[in-house]
Amino acid sequence: MNKATWWLAGLAVASAAHGAELTPVQQQMRSIYQELVETNTTNSIGSCTVAAQKMAKRLKAGGFKDSELQVIVPPGGPKKGNLVARLKGDGSKKPLLLLAHIDVVEANREDWERDPFKLVEENGMFYARGASDDKAMAASFVNNMLLYKKEKLPLKRDIILALTCDEEMVPSKFDGAEYLVNHHRALIDAEIALNEGGGGLLDKDGKPVRHGIQAGEKVYQSFQLEVTNPGGHSSAPLKDNAIYHLADGLSRLGQFAFPFKLSPVTRAFYERMAKVETGQVAQDMQAILQDPPDQAALDRLYALSPSHNSTVRTTCVATKVDAGHADNALPQRARATVNCRILPGEPIAEVQATLQRVVADDKIKITRIGDGVDGPMPPMTPTLMKAVEAISNDMWPGVPVIPTMSTGGTDGRFLNNAGIWTYGISGMFHGPEGSGAHGLNEHIRVKSLYDGQEYLYRLGKRLATDQ
Repeated sequence: MNKATWWLAGLAVASAAHGAELTPVQQQMRSIYQELVETNTTNSIGSCTVAAQKMAKRLKAGGFKDSELQVIVPPGGPKKGNLVARLKGDGSKKPLLLLAHIDVVEANREDWERDPFKLVEENGMFYARGASDDKAMAASFVNNMLLYKKEKLPLKRDIILALTCDEEMVPSKFDGAEYLVNHHRALIDAEIALNEGGGGLLDKDGKPVRHGIQAGEKVYQSFQLEVTNPGGHSSAPLKDNAIYHLADGLSRLGQFAFPFKLSPVTRAFYERMAKVETGQVAQDMQAILQDPPDQAALDRLYALSPSHNSTVRTTCVATKVDAGHADNALPQRARATVNCRILPGEPIAEVQATLQRVVADDKIKITRIGDGVDGPMPPMTPTLMKAVEAISNDMWPGVPVIPTMSTGGTDGRFLNNAGIWTYGISGMFHGPEGSGAHGLNEHIRVKSLYDGQEYLYRLGKRLATDQ
């Protein structure tokens, strides 16, 4: 497709965002997206298997053979199905994997302004649970696989689609990406994987500021902090109280900060962002790159957004507390869950030892909840970055592509550990308001959805054909 055609397609996307008629590709995209969003895939009452089967039906109607489609359901998890589809290339290069999870976090109807499991288009936004995380990418990949199939591209790589379950459940014995890596590696083995975790930022006026590519992520690891006590009658209180021990330890943890560290990716993030930002913010970003970093500059950045703090250090925060058994009894047990997001390369055992030192109380027993998965940070290969930046600049001229490390977590950790280099890149932009992912009234801008689908289409095509 030439530049003039792409320019016209861009105008069509912009018109669609303002309520004009959708192009045929956009109509197909919206239909897939709506069906996926309106298929409940929560852990409580939903089913990834049903969603995977619906997407397999879509692909089959678009020309995929039964031999090119597999719905894989792990033993013991009938609702935890995953879809793997393959479009064959000539085999001269290792495959490209398109990875997206189709499970979503819970959403209570009474808390939302709109039904979270009905796609609502309102004031230039799509609202629904999973509207952004991660059914926008999942629907885009399904849509694009149909386009690639129809176009009969001269593929040098196989293009593999994997729609997986239980990314939102940590830990989970049914995590689809982990299950496929461990039990069906040949089905998803690839040189490069595109995944969630990237995306762009718009300013308050809707102008693109930066386009992020995520390479690497922090390690998700929760710990249980527990104090036990013989208890007794509340009319005869003792200073040796399980709740007080736990509360004092948590208070000390709340005042503690893990050491500042930059990786090659996070250093590159601040180096590039210092050129994008202006004034004090740009100066502060340059100042934290010094050795040692300027603490006042870091404090100002943290006040601007807590993400700056979590980008440069391991964080551990109390997220749940449970204590006592009766109103008129001394507590026999007090427990807290502390969730840590650990910088890549930092041993989990060392973080646990630091927690024990910081709470400074031998009565507080600390144990791991599950086993966090560390993964190497993938290299920014010239082949990938050239394609990412060229297409990004074509669609959003002058907007810089910025490498990022996710402070959250994705299924990329399982693939990177297996040697399948995985990158978060979506072409979907959010404004300063964010997307509401995991929260109330999750949303994505209508234009951003269609832009992202187009970006991912072009990127997948270029990586698979070298065109």
